[in-house]
Amino acid sequence: MAFLETLISAGIFGGVYALLALGLTLQYGVARVLNLAYGEAVVLAGIATALLFARGLTPLWVLLLLPPLWMGLHFLLFRFLFLPVLGPRLALDPGREGRIILLSFGLSFLSQGLMAAYLGGQLFSYSYLHQGVALGPAQVSLNRVLAFLLALGLALGLHAFLQRSRLGTAIRALSREPAEAALVGVPVPRLAAGVFALGGGLAGAAGVLLSMFQPLAPTLGPELTLKALVVVVLGGLGGVPGALAGGVALGLTEGLVARFVNPGLSLAALYLLFLGAVLYLRGNREVARQ
Repeated sequence: MAFLETLISAGIFGGVYALLALGLTLQYGVARVLNLAYGEAVVLAGIATALLFARGLTPLWVLLLLPPLWMGLHFLLFRFLFLPVLGPRLALDPGREGRIILLSFGLSFLSQGLMAAYLGGQLFSYSYLHQGVALGPAQVSLNRVLAFLLALGLALGLHAFLQRSRLGTAIRALSREPAEAALVGVPVPRLAAGVFALGGGLAGAAGVLLSMFQPLAPTLGPELTLKALVVVVLGGLGGVPGALAGGVALGLTEGLVARFVNPGLSLAALYLLFLGAVLYLRGNREVARQ
């Protein structure tokens, strides 16, 4: 029974982790920005949800209102901070990639400092749909089930958009060959800015959903960035299916280690999972190149 409950709970976490990683997948795989301040955007969205809940606004309303605001903020970040470094053709040589990483590091430190100054080190949480529901022989809180279903719905909606729409085709072309995409009329800088903004909106949505069942602190950003990176590496930048597979793998690893080994070792298991994925890609150069 305990093992089954852990599997179900870990799978639910994995679904939310998949949504968490999808935004970073878009920002890195399409817009060519390894955004190391991604976790801070997720944390700030979750904290904003907790503060708005205290004022009478439910997380479902926040899920409708906050991601568009996060999209606007990330559009401005890309347009005025990252695009001048990348250039209009998104040419990512080692020198430019290093500058992008340094810029995102600085943005991460700035975000952490501002949150620490204005929010302190307290935990932000709230009670929303915490009653248990039966999933077979296991009991799971309703807020986790709802968060999983919403995350899965958003992920599948994004997958359908990328696979079946004309704009989605242009995004997929941009992710593979930016120079060739420009030759066939794809507005590379504008589309990249829009995709980076969409990734920021997904970060906001993931923060809202995480806040429904997990306390969040201003210092949690780097850990969430690392988790998103682990899922991205595990999924191999494979879009929505890869993110779902990587998210479930991360959720299962974290849940099983915390339940049956030692809760203090869950972060160490996360690092080992990341290391194993990197070594796998290193040994499979064609997969890594794709």
